[in-house]
Amino acid sequence: MLTSVVPPVAYDGVRLAFIREGSAIFHSEFGERRLERGDVAVLGANILCGTQPIGSLVATVLYLDRDYLVDQVFWQHAGHMIDRLDASQLLADFYGEPIQIFRFSEELVAILGLRLDALVDLGQRARGLLFYRAQALLSEVLDVVAPQVHVAKRQITPAQRHTPALKERWARLPRPLREEARVAAAKLRGSPSYRWTLANLAREVYLSPAQLSRIFVEAHGRTPLAYLRVIRTERMALLLRTTGISVQQAAREVGWSSRSYAARVFQQHLGVSPRQYRKRTSQSILQFPDV
Repeated sequence: MLTSVVPPVAYDGVRLAFIREGSAIFHSEFGERRLERGDVAVLGANILCGTQPIGSLVATVLYLDRDYLVDQVFWQHAGHMIDRLDASQLLADFYGEPIQIFRFSEELVAILGLRLDALVDLGQRARGLLFYRAQALLSEVLDVVAPQVHVAKRQITPAQRHTPALKERWARLPRPLREEARVAAAKLRGSPSYRWTLANLAREVYLSPAQLSRIFVEAHGRTPLAYLRVIRTERMALLLRTTGISVQQAAREVGWSSRSYAARVFQQHLGVSPRQYRKRTSQSILQFPDV
């Protein structure tokens, strides 16, 4: 039960907040909204949102790693996908709204409540041993929630809403993002072709390079420059798939002056060279499925 104000925090995963009892005011950069029993809020990655209970509030919040959601989209539409970058793009283009709120009927609230309670119970026990049970329960929850999620009528470009799809697989509990880590990541996403160094990025957020590196790794699982390499790789892959420019031009477009270095990083992350990637993707006409 929550009775005190929760200040705005952001996470690097998607949050599903289920209001079980009571009501509250959700406030974010997109305004304020009152939520009551039966309401569900879907919050995208890196979205600042705070909560002010009206009286007392009972809520269950699920934290979903974006990699997990990308995998679900990939396997759901495997016949239409070239690789997980396609799944990541589809997720961003069609489900890119930063905050969505909708209400369920009392019948669905009761059904979801049983699943959510079971998930909470499993979360307090040995998670590894009960993984498939948790997976089954989460699938039942998403089966109810997913049809309610609004599909964007216009596509949102990767520059407008982008979170790296290529991440090391490592288990960690969700934690709030430090503001400096959030701002630094946004600067890297917004200007990937800029000649970033750890020092000039640290100056942008008023931290020492060592401090920035530490909090960035805690928030995003990699150093700032490693994060930048991932963003550049994804942008380069998009250029190779959607334009006719050369590999060298694509490398320069995303911020790499050395074609050989760009190719080496590209292969490290995607497992194929830029030329192989272009050849493979050009042989498959990508048609996004109806969602």
